[in-house]
Order: sequence, then C-alpha cells, then structure tokens
Amino acid sequence: MTAKNTPTRWGGVSQTLHWLIAVLILALGIVGLTMGELPKTPKYFWVYTMHKSIGITVLALVVTRLLWRLYAGAPHPVPSTPTWQERIASATHWLLYVLMFGIPLSGWLYDSASGLRPFRWFGLVDVPKLSPPDERVTQISHAIHEWGFWLLIAVVVAHASAALYHHFYQRDATLARMLPQRWLASPQKD
Repeated sequence: MTAKNTPTRWGGVSQTLHWLIAVLILALGIVGLTMGELPKTPKYFWVYTMHKSIGITVLALVVTRLLWRLYAGAPHPVPSTPTWQERIASATHWLLYVLMFGIPLSGWLYDSASGLRPFRWFGLVDVPKLSPPDERVTQISHAIHEWGFWLLIAVVVAHASAALYHHFYQRDATLARMLPQRWLASPQKD
C-alpha cells in the first residue's frame, strides 16, 4: 500500500486518518452523550478534560486530513458511478468536513465563553480562549455543538449506508478502496 492516494485507491495516510477520526468521533459521541449524567466528582472533570482534549485532537487531525487530501488528491470515482451519485458523495464529504470543523470549534468556543477555568490539552498545554465569558455566545455555541453532533450522526449514517450499498448491492470497490487491501478484496461484478 502506498502512503499517497492513487487514481483507484485511498492511500495509507488517508485511510489511517479516516478511520482514526471515525473512532475518535464515535468515542467523543458516546462520552458526550453520557458525561452530563456523571456526579460532580474529580472523575467528572477528568472526563470533561478528556472530551475536550480529544475534540481538539480531532480538529487537528481533520486539518491534517484536509491538507493531505489537497496534496494527495482523491481517487477517481468508481467506474460506472452515475454523475448524480458522484455529486451527492462530493457534497456529503464536504459537509462532513464542515461538521468535523464546526463541532470541535463550537465546543472550544463554548468552553471559552462559559468562563470555565483554563483548559489544558491532556493536562499538558494551555489552550487559548476563543472568547471572553459571554452567556449568549455560550448558548449559541452549545446549540451548534449539540445540533451539529446530531447532524453529523445523520450524515455519517448516510455515508456508511452508501458505502455498504455500493459494496453489497452495487458490488463495486467504493468501500474496499478505503480499507487496507489485506482486509477486504474488491468485490467483482457478476
């Protein structure tokens, strides 16, 4: 497998970033949905700090992924894919990027505007505040963070469903080219 994308496959760097970001977002979602129920103990603050730290990490990984995609390009559409599907896939990918930027940024803004104590990324580095304390900014950024998450879930479900549709029904290489070749061979059309 090459590091760089080819005309027919996503390369190792793109695959690694794709799946790493997906796993981290899944973990963030699970923690985000449950952390409000935790009792206010030291563990509560540790969980919030980890949620924020992983969120900032996802933001950095998404920046890296976008820069890599601009540098390495993207594979050509799978042959025989209708133009309307290519357009929907392209729009979906860009919407995913917007959400993967917007959700961590809104969380960072929410943390900043809420006037909480300074946040240290994994307890190591001070993260600058994006805003002074501001109740209105806190409410808006929290709403964007929460509703953006639900929109992300819907788009990810559509994205994964389309990949599975292509793999099992269309029997093309759409899904296989985002997986290491040793995991899954491209299905052949009958």
